[in-house]
Amino acid sequence: QMCEKFTVCENSMEMLLQNNLNLPRVTEEDGDFLTFLSFQDKCLRKISSGLYTFQTYLKYVQETFTSENQNVESLSYSTEHLAHTIRQMVINPEEVIIPDAATQESLRTKLKSSKTWIEKITTHLILRDFTSFMEKTVRAVRYLKNTRSFSA
Repeated sequence: QMCEKFTVCENSMEMLLQNNLNLPRVTEEDGDFLTFLSFQDKCLRKISSGLYTFQTYLKYVQETFTSENQNVESLSYSTEHLAHTIRQMVINPEEVIIPDAATQESLRTKLKSSKTWIEKITTHLILRDFTSFMEKTVRAVRYLKNTRSFSA
């Protein structure tokens, strides 16, 4: 929809802008494909922290991609619920990093300071990276579910 409505596509010139959003990522180094319990726990912490961090970015998307407000609101709610659920799977849930209000406000201010044309690209990058993060999250949770006795 972003590509159709705003002509913001992967191959557009604007996409060549440097992505300095510092969006959460899950990598193999986070242990999402390793079998040791400590690495599994590290992966779950990383996923939960990333989902909590994405909340601020999704609020920005909701504010800028107003035609999809309902869908983004639902996505944001589901993301928060998933972050909470995965946090409960962590051995020490208090180790999950949840951005505090000041950090969230600082990020929101930084995102809002963008020019309108950058706003569209930022929204696209957030949604693209969120999709990638969720794909890896699903793979990691399925893997962990098959190697660890918990229900997700």
